[in-house]
Amino acid sequence: GVRGVPEIYLYQGSIEFGTKINMQLNKAPATARAARQASIVKPAAVPTSRAVVSRPVVREHVACTRTSARRVATAAAAAPAAPATKLVAPGKNVQQANVVYKFGGSSVRDAERMREVADIICSFPDLLPVVVLSAMGKSTNMLLECGDLALKAGMDGMDNIPNLPPLLALRKLHMDTCDELRVEPTVKAEVEKMLSELQQLLIGICIMQDLTPRAKDSLVSFGERLATRIFASYLRVQGIPARQYDAWELGMTTTDDFTNADVIYEETLPKIKANLTARAAAKEVAVVTGFLGKGLSTGAITTLGRGGSDLTATVLGAALELKEVQVWKDVDGVLTSDPRIVSNTRPVNELTFEEATELAYFGAQVLHPQAMQPAIRSGKMGVRVKNSYNRTAPGTVISAARDMSSTLVTSIVLKNSVTLVDIISTRMMGQYGFLATVFEAFRKYKLSVDVVATSEVSVSLTLDPKKITDMDSELQHLKEELGRLANVSYRNDLAIVSLICNVQRTSNILENVFDVLDSCGINVVMMSQGASKTNISLVIEGRDGQRAVQALHKKFFEELPHSHGPKH
Repeated sequence: GVRGVPEIYLYQGSIEFGTKINMQLNKAPATARAARQASIVKPAAVPTSRAVVSRPVVREHVACTRTSARRVATAAAAAPAAPATKLVAPGKNVQQANVVYKFGGSSVRDAERMREVADIICSFPDLLPVVVLSAMGKSTNMLLECGDLALKAGMDGMDNIPNLPPLLALRKLHMDTCDELRVEPTVKAEVEKMLSELQQLLIGICIMQDLTPRAKDSLVSFGERLATRIFASYLRVQGIPARQYDAWELGMTTTDDFTNADVIYEETLPKIKANLTARAAAKEVAVVTGFLGKGLSTGAITTLGRGGSDLTATVLGAALELKEVQVWKDVDGVLTSDPRIVSNTRPVNELTFEEATELAYFGAQVLHPQAMQPAIRSGKMGVRVKNSYNRTAPGTVISAARDMSSTLVTSIVLKNSVTLVDIISTRMMGQYGFLATVFEAFRKYKLSVDVVATSEVSVSLTLDPKKITDMDSELQHLKEELGRLANVSYRNDLAIVSLICNVQRTSNILENVFDVLDSCGINVVMMSQGASKTNISLVIEGRDGQRAVQALHKKFFEELPHSHGPKH
């Protein structure tokens, strides 16, 4: 049999402490109530991530045959072993957290990657980090797929909810990770309980046949909540003091705009500072859920939009008045273009906050569009983008200003599936209030505009269909609203090519841009130069988007010397 396990009975859980474990009183696992047999084992102390009281651990025994015991022994032997060398706690000589690390989903996609992340944060002895995590791997996508399948199942399919493929995949991913990392039994029980709660939520969605934005936020929140609990427990098992936090426990307060909430900084920043400062003496690594907050009015779970963990990290950094936040991704920093489109992209060494914001808004996947706002508010905090798969790469440093004297183009971004709206006034020239009326209609129907070009009697602008639930219906409302003073028409399936560049050299840039596009036979439908002085956007046919980006990248980053600034 397995060492320390009786011939007939096997203990559940992969670690046997023979202990009394500190457990949160109101979240004690229900194992004891369901157990057919139980035993109480001798006390010892194990740290947890919560305010706790001591209670004896009750373990469920599972009867099995000698053959079953041999199978379990074989499986245990085959399971990946925990690292032989214990990690060294970071920041031993630091009084309080002095850096924020954020790790994305691919960086914590499985047990192996979580071990690597733990090694990274313990590799800098002079830094005591606050660690922000995204959901593991593709967990958020799987959670959304669960919601869609629950809706499609209908009342008759309620019994099939436990067997939904993405739900089974989520359960396997998280339970396997718990086993491989040898997390504390209390945490494994909490993970099991949360997976059961997730299943109950899906059954509720199936019964009600409704997935409201509020329910969707609650649904996707399971990803970050599970990942942070597992990772914090692994750190503790490795001897690193660590405490898990749901972001709202620290004070992350948002508007009640479910699925895309805004941070209320006046509420959030002082609360986070007070809560983390109060725990500074414990010298713990705080492990915080990215992406999540709670609405100011409803008190319900909200999300900050896809990629919102970046924003969580910079909010925490601003609250603690830190000098740097590090966002760890799966690429060597911000790149000169999308590597899925351009095979020979290269890292960008430096960016300004304005450049990073424009990149994010126009399609770059490296950072959340609003992630720079807390850094700008701070006035002294920088953001560094690093690669968790290549920790020696210098990454990209993002700051308030940089030397642009030798920079022509910094990066080229493509945004697909864009709708262009043309609004032409039917009234005589010189009529005041035309633009005010147009944009009031967009505000009324909550239509978010990407790029605008105007004249006295016309407006052309682009809309992102991903931000609008029913584009055709909303545009019909817009046409009815503006019909008394303008003709409204629209075109779908266009693309925006954005050049993040030194707009002070516009003539040189556009000369090369139109030369490239003309040689490729690509026509520009609309052009706009942003007020930020860092962006020139071109609207073209969607089918030409990738070809345009590839040709422009070749021109500016291969053929023109030093067009992207000095090499480092």
